[in-house]
Amino acid sequence: MTGDIPSSDIPSGDIPDLGPQARLVARLAEHVTDEQLAAPTPCPDYAVRHLLGHLTGLAQAFEQAARKEFGPSLDTAPDSFLPDVGPGWRDELPKALDALAGAWRDPAAWQGMTRAGGVDLPGEVAGLVALDELVVHGWDLARATGQEYGPDEASLESARALLTPTGDEGESPEGLFGKPVPVPEEAPLLDRVIGLSGRDPGWRAA
Repeated sequence: MTGDIPSSDIPSGDIPDLGPQARLVARLAEHVTDEQLAAPTPCPDYAVRHLLGHLTGLAQAFEQAARKEFGPSLDTAPDSFLPDVGPGWRDELPKALDALAGAWRDPAAWQGMTRAGGVDLPGEVAGLVALDELVVHGWDLARATGQEYGPDEASLESARALLTPTGDEGESPEGLFGKPVPVPEEAPLLDRVIGLSGRDPGWRAA
């Protein structure tokens, strides 16, 4: 993350559900062919195999963050190494995504402080960051492999709220995950979220 950590105020009983987006990402991954593992993605440094490895790692790390199980994986910055898939990734990734969604269904996960990517942050913010990662990287994976992509509106709204600049004086122009790409206000919500993440919604695999 390149910008300031946002604050969040999630009312009790109104906790976002990571389940629908986690299942969507798992379905996308299920349809990735071995031949597509070397294909480029909207993430400049990632081929599809690296993106899948990143998804596996972030799912495992944010599950631990939800449970406040502090360890080396929560102290490691995501850009400190190039992730990759192992031979069992087709079984490992969906299990990690399911465990991630389950961990964040516990209201206690959204309370107090936790840690992820070497950064201390409120549990309620960590949960939204995890959901945003699934939304944005799900789009990365879908575009890289030529699949249709339709996140649920609640997940998109949560990602939009996290990524939208607050307008505070002195705020970094780079945004939370990178410099936003301008997108028309009348564009679909998904395109606006992707633009806020620093990606071009028009990106297509060559």
